[in-house]
Amino acid sequence: MITASEMQRVVEAIRAAEERTSGEIFCVIANASGSYRLVPIAWAALLALLVPLPLIYLTRWPAGTIYLLQLAVFIVAAAILSLPAIRYRVVPKAAMHRRAHAEAERQFLAHGLHLTERRTGVLIFASAAERYAEVIADAGINAKVTPEVWEAAIAAMIAAIRDGRAGDAFVAAVERCGAVLAQHFPPGAFNRDELPNKLVIM
Repeated sequence: MITASEMQRVVEAIRAAEERTSGEIFCVIANASGSYRLVPIAWAALLALLVPLPLIYLTRWPAGTIYLLQLAVFIVAAAILSLPAIRYRVVPKAAMHRRAHAEAERQFLAHGLHLTERRTGVLIFASAAERYAEVIADAGINAKVTPEVWEAAIAAMIAAIRDGRAGDAFVAAVERCGAVLAQHFPPGAFNRDELPNKLVIM
């Protein structure tokens, strides 16, 4: 998803942004936020359930033959729909976004962004399979900055990741978030680096 040189660019962008703010920026990119393995099974079961009805009325095939055909449809459909290239196309977009949002929140807590001294942690999260990006800010930032402020960064990220430019996506998002943080949370007397400057790949 992202090369070593691109990762280094992101780390440098985080370091540069945090020099101008007391906020903390952390980045996570996931190949996928979920496997969605039950969704192809559900679609295959639905297709298999539809098979007998026309055969019962339009053919004189015995029940055993219809059952075997129904079973074959289920197995073939489940196998085809489970291919990664197809699976992520049959999952409802709302379900994918819910899963990606839940993973973003989990990553926010897992990396301790809620534990900064002034509650100024910001997570920049992207999930490639879901084509989903999100910026999650801690309570100290949300008290001054509405979620709508991050929309430009999110839109830029999604477009860049779709074009295969994950590095550019995160650098742009870090710069935009850093500018917002610098405006509302300038560096203090003790501008400690509380979180590692890194991009985590899942």
